[in-house]
Amino acid sequence: MHVSMIVNEREQALDVAPHHSLLSVLRDQLHLTGTKLVCGRGECGACTVLLDGEPVYSCLTLAVACEGRTVTTIEGVASGNQLHPLQQAFIDHDALQCGFCTPGQILAATALLRGNPRPSEAEVVNWMSGNLCRCGAYPNIVRAILAASATMQERARAQ
Repeated sequence: MHVSMIVNEREQALDVAPHHSLLSVLRDQLHLTGTKLVCGRGECGACTVLLDGEPVYSCLTLAVACEGRTVTTIEGVASGNQLHPLQQAFIDHDALQCGFCTPGQILAATALLRGNPRPSEAEVVNWMSGNLCRCGAYPNIVRAILAASATMQERARAQ
């Protein structure tokens, strides 16, 4: 099947099998390997991407369902060489260890901060509950998201 979608602000025209997941198309056809395959069952969140701005598990999302839609992967979060505030906060607050879950964590957090620019700690914990970290960096992940929120608020005020 022929599918057209916008991935990280670039139009992509792809031929995909009806059963191919968005994850497999991103990794195998578009060579965007930041999105990780871990469980393959929508239980861990490592494969989280944004579909029209909403977080989805790309391992459970069929590529054909993305026709005409916009997909953002971790490769599309930064602005050129400038890291997104969430990416920088994850570094600054040591919110990663092995880093395998980090792309999904950052994309889920991106969606959270778009919808709720000033979340409470409890709101962050609740929102991020669908993204597992096998290394147990949860406290630092929460701190990083709250710090990124503050940075983004400061930047918005300065503009």
